[in-house]
Order: sequence, then C-alpha cells, then structure tokens
Amino acid sequence: MNSKERAYLRSCAQTLDPIVYVGKEGLTDGVVNALSQAIEAHELVKIRFQSSKDEVREISEELASRTGSALVSITGFTSVVYKAKENPLERMYRV
Repeated sequence: MNSKERAYLRSCAQTLDPIVYVGKEGLTDGVVNALSQAIEAHELVKIRFQSSKDEVREISEELASRTGSALVSITGFTSVVYKAKENPLERMYRV
C-alpha cells in the first residue's frame, strides 16, 4: 500500500465509529474473530483500545497479521485496518 492509498483510507476512516474494542484482556481469540467478521462486512475497520494502551502498536500489528489485513494508521488509542474484498465489484473503497 502506497502513501496515497493510505491517506485516502485514513480520510475515509475519520467518519467511522470504532467497531472492535480491545479491552483489559488484551489480544484474545474473541477480538481476532470479531475483527475478522467486521472486516468481511466493512473492509475498513476502526479499532479502539480501552486498556493495554502501552501496547497499541504491537497489538494492532498482530491483529493485522492474524486477519490478513493492512494496518492503515494508529492515532492515539485507535487504529485502522483495511482488507479489500476479493470481488472487485463488491469493494466499497477504490484503492
């Protein structure tokens, strides 16, 4: 993903509400499953960290790798991941 694509996705993510929350348990299978389902439905997903705030980058990178998505950005305690749908006609974002 190049910088223009990343900037476009960051701008699209500004209006999104967080869908997946990482709580005091940290990175669990439930969080990974919730993120996988959210990515299938939405492509671009915002993740909010309620605890483990000192490990935001590590957990975000691990979530992206476990779900096969790309980490778009990390801002404070919020991260954004993106995974394009396989069918180009179903894609919501033109990256």
